[in-house]
Amino acid sequence: MSHGMKHARRVYLVGPRASGKTTVGKALAARAGWNFEDTDATVVATAGMTVEQIVEREGWEGFRRRETEALRATLGRDCLVAATGGGMVLADENRRMLREGGLVVYLRGSVELLAGRLARDPLAAQRPSLTGRPIADEVAGVLAARELLYRECAHAVLDAGDGVQALVDRLVLLLEE
Repeated sequence: MSHGMKHARRVYLVGPRASGKTTVGKALAARAGWNFEDTDATVVATAGMTVEQIVEREGWEGFRRRETEALRATLGRDCLVAATGGGMVLADENRRMLREGGLVVYLRGSVELLAGRLARDPLAAQRPSLTGRPIADEVAGVLAARELLYRECAHAVLDAGDGVQALVDRLVLLLEE
């Protein structure tokens, strides 16, 4: 099955927090001359609340519902690179929309890589912990729970540890297939 600039009008980057979806997505959009969207940012902008406030008021369920709405809204747009929230793949409906909506790429990172990035990232501290456990434990647990879901909806798996330009080069090739 071939996806390409000829076919895929959208690229969805999936993967856990700190896998580089936003950085890589912005770089790919710039290279392709496409638009970029971060579904988490869309949820926050639409709600007029931070992720933390949404979760406080509506629970993770409310956040997940808003996330699905943000994903559905991308389906009407062409020439779009979308970075999705780490938990976007949890709902069956979202995985189906992703696969049917465009080229889905899983940025896969080791626990060490992701935990290291999160530990260095001041923004990470603003995100509600999913488990309340130390970062490396949380990352390992979340990855174990979601790895199969990321793989299930991805058309391709790339190594999140590769440099941004290398990843963008690979993505451009995938789009041209």
